[in-house]
Amino acid sequence: MAKEAGSVAGGKGMMVAPSPLNEVKLELGIILAIGGLLLLAQGRVLDSLLLQLLALVSYGLIGLVWIVVRTRRIMAKLSRDQEPCSDGPH
Repeated sequence: MAKEAGSVAGGKGMMVAPSPLNEVKLELGIILAIGGLLLLAQGRVLDSLLLQLLALVSYGLIGLVWIVVRTRRIMAKLSRDQEPCSDGPH
């Protein structure tokens, strides 16, 4: 049985629409996955409840700062690229 050209399952792979923020989306997914693993492992690694909370909060804040900085850099680069150049005389 041959697959039809318009078949839903007939694609070559998962495609994402081109976006300048695709890298940030990937990094966010990685940060969330590692955060989930940290959440599962921190109870076995750290004995103190306060240290567990400190580890999770610090990881969350570091991840937050990383995503905000990366997003701001990309948006600033996009706004610089879209500004018209005024090199000529007025």
